Amino acid sequence: MKNIVLLLVISLTFGIFACNKTTTHSDKFKLLTDHPWVSDSLLVNGVDASGPGGMLSGFTGDVQFNTDYTGTFGQISGTWRFAFNETQLIISSDSLPLPITAVIAELTAVSLKVTTSYTIPGSDPLNIRMTFKPK
Repeated sequence: MKNIVLLLVISLTFGIFACNKTTTHSDKFKLLTDHPWVSDSLLVNGVDASGPGGMLSGFTGDVQFNTDYTGTFGQISGTWRFAFNETQLIISSDSLPLPITAVIAELTAVSLKVTTSYTIPGSDPLNIRMTFKPK
């Protein structure tokens, strides 16, 4: 009985302090969510893929990473999260066949550059580079 009371006291104390804790976000989180981004270049194997019918045409336009981990990525709505110590972005959407995992090549107040590769079975990997600037 003593152990149960002690466990309850510890749990309540932890719960109270956990609720009062304010969430602080990293510098990368703040840079990413501070303002909308607009696509600057969308390349597949070094060739523009942003035009009509292009592989990356859905990513043209404004990109908004919201603080609640939702967002719009051109014409695609979905969720986002960091991975691998904030060196990668994972974007998920019902509009995409699979989540996109992209390496953050650069993230500053004036530039967002991500890279990834995609392999279609039976062909060479497609090297994708997407760059964005603040809107």
